[in-house]
Amino acid sequence: MQEIQVQARFGETDALGHINNTSYFVYLEEARIRFFESLGYSMELDEWKFILASTKCDFVSQGYFDQLLIVKTYVSRIGSKSFQLEHDIVCSQTNELIAKGNAIIVYYDFKNQQSEALPELLKEGLKSYFLSA
Repeated sequence: MQEIQVQARFGETDALGHINNTSYFVYLEEARIRFFESLGYSMELDEWKFILASTKCDFVSQGYFDQLLIVKTYVSRIGSKSFQLEHDIVCSQTNELIAKGNAIIVYYDFKNQQSEALPELLKEGLKSYFLSA
């Protein structure tokens, strides 16, 4: 499981002082970027091989300004051309679950505009983060 920390900034909250629902997707994106880096993938656009096919987030509890959150990322499915990431966002102090998200990532050839089979090396890296959801 990969873990990153994010601290909720004032601009990420709504009029009620809660973390705005759109902010969670920014946290999930940050977690995905760090996840790809942990697998050894560059963030260089000319080398990029992934496309986001689907993402969702369920809001379980309330998050607030200045709260330190931990985003836990793991793999729940590995297919032939895609894989699914799961994300648990928890309060760093209480370990209370704040939100759950997931994303389906497709291995993609941008030049030819089509999906490709996951390379074996990538599959091996993904298996090291595999947990059933």
